[in-house]
Amino acid sequence: MSGEPNEEKKILIDEDWKSRVEAEKEEAARQPGEASDSGEAEATTGPAGPLPPPSLTFLASTLYMQGIVSLGLLPNPASDEPEVHLDHAKHFIDTLQMLQEKTEGNRTPEETQELETMLHELRLTYVARRDQPAPHE
Repeated sequence: MSGEPNEEKKILIDEDWKSRVEAEKEEAARQPGEASDSGEAEATTGPAGPLPPPSLTFLASTLYMQGIVSLGLLPNPASDEPEVHLDHAKHFIDTLQMLQEKTEGNRTPEETQELETMLHELRLTYVARRDQPAPHE
């Protein structure tokens, strides 16, 4: 800026940008797998394959599997060994219970049954693990 008060700012406009944006929009609209207008997200593809669409069941299943790993029923992916972490398991059980309470009245009967089954299985296994005598070393 030269400091002159009446100096006009010049704006350069690329007149072709509008046509490029329109062409990109049209191309994106023709791409398969674009999210539908209904608001439901479709499955996406990641490096390991297609991902399931987000859902309450998927979220609950993720928490359930973490609980199963924490109870030592499946090997911990980090160590490839079964490990029992009762405090972690209790956290996942409590989180699933909170999810159940917060979604009350907004679930399908199938979602309700799945949540109840997951919680029941985790709770039974948690109590059994908690009441086991500590292994002798």
